[in-house]
Amino acid sequence: MEEQKSNRRVLTGVVVSDKADKTIVVMVETLVKHPLFKKYIRRRNKFMAHDPQNDCGVGDTVSIIEHRPLSARKRWHLVKIMEKAV
Repeated sequence: MEEQKSNRRVLTGVVVSDKADKTIVVMVETLVKHPLFKKYIRRRNKFMAHDPQNDCGVGDTVSIIEHRPLSARKRWHLVKIMEKAV
């Protein structure tokens, strides 16, 4: 069988909260070039992601993928834990 290519975005970030049940908050940092000054600026966004087994902890580096809406603010799903926090 052929592997289907997905149009869903995949982001990598750091878990900043795991207080809610089966939910993590992931902070994703991107570098954006300033149009006038040509310097790179750090932009930070926080995304709520579904963590079905409650595996993640604060400080873990994770990969998340776009998913159908699971709640009012949760539209991402945990793909894998890249690195556990010490």
